[in-house]
Amino acid sequence: MILLTDDLLERLLANGRDRGADHVPVVKFFNPLGQGVWLATELDADGDTLFGLADLGYPELGSFSLDELTSITLPFGMGIERDILFTGDFPISVWAEAARQAGSIRAAERILYRAASPRRDGA
Repeated sequence: MILLTDDLLERLLANGRDRGADHVPVVKFFNPLGQGVWLATELDADGDTLFGLADLGYPELGSFSLDELTSITLPFGMGIERDILFTGDFPISVWAEAARQAGSIRAAERILYRAASPRRDGA
């Protein structure tokens, strides 16, 4: 799978030129066979250094390498994947706080979207 489309790449680079803003994550990467989720908001001009929220057992804000993500080889010839349905929807600060409270990005995602979705019981 191609981890970044041209559109995603352009959005990440644009956010990288606007440092300090509380950007909505542009892309979500994940390990399809286990632990590891990354939400990227920015990409440096070097084309490798991403910034966002990484969760390898404990969610934390920081930088991570696109080259390293693409070089990970998992069992069965698999690699790190991009969540093609991910929309972001919340600033990275909201994601970080929710992930810290919930213990992981995956748990925070369930909580955030459950809280944001309209109730089905008509209330």
